[in-house]
Amino acid sequence: MAEGGTVMAAVEVQSGPGVGASGDVKLVKSAERTIAILELLAGAPQPLTTAEIFKLTGYPRSSLHWLLLTLLELNWIEQTPEGAYRIGTHALLCGTAYLDRDPVMEHVSAVLEKVRNATTFTTHYARLDRSDVIYLATRQAVDRRRLSSRVGRKLPAQVTALGKAILAEYTDAEVRQRIGDGPYAQLTPNSVQDFEALKRELAEFRKTGHSIEWEQNTVGLCCVSVVVPYRIPGTDAMSCSIPTELATEEVLRSTVAALESAAAELARTLRAAGIR
Repeated sequence: MAEGGTVMAAVEVQSGPGVGASGDVKLVKSAERTIAILELLAGAPQPLTTAEIFKLTGYPRSSLHWLLLTLLELNWIEQTPEGAYRIGTHALLCGTAYLDRDPVMEHVSAVLEKVRNATTFTTHYARLDRSDVIYLATRQAVDRRRLSSRVGRKLPAQVTALGKAILAEYTDAEVRQRIGDGPYAQLTPNSVQDFEALKRELAEFRKTGHSIEWEQNTVGLCCVSVVVPYRIPGTDAMSCSIPTELATEEVLRSTVAALESAAAELARTLRAAGIR
């Protein structure tokens, strides 16, 4: 969806044994801090000064100074004329390489275009990443005044229809382990606030086979989404962003139908290609 809200929070710093995919990974502190700085700058709505990065990370000033200089020298970050830092060109190269090499993505574009053309609404493809969703592809609305591309961005799964559609594939216990009890970040006054509220939403989405959210991350927009069922449980989903004034019951029904047909078609294509 055209989720425009951005939340900036302090980076959680781990020391000693870190928690990775297997739960017993010992993190290398300098590597962890480097990645955290990159993710912080990538998610910031504007360049950040050294003082702001220090405040948000809590890293020792001397270590932070050398990490920033190293990233700057290697073009992973850039410095504005005012001395603030923003994400650099080499981060873009890595992100583009991921999209170029992911076996799913070569099959996604045509399907997204079909949905966009059928509905006229901006269509997205995203993947679950721990407690967030990352936007991997977008096809803009036919009406170019409704721009909403978020390729390469990530948002909390619980405030997006894409994320909710994928979370509904998991048990409540698995969802709680993944995103916690809350309270969750409030991107708008309508954002789901805690796990109990999210659990009620997911129970409904499991019944209907699609998810919907109203202005939970961007005021003025609602979003409907379905999982692409080529993996169990699902990891990917497609969605359409709809201005709330256009989101009538008839429009929502036809949009869901278009998404369900496209998701089933894409899943058949991926399974036939041996992609799991």
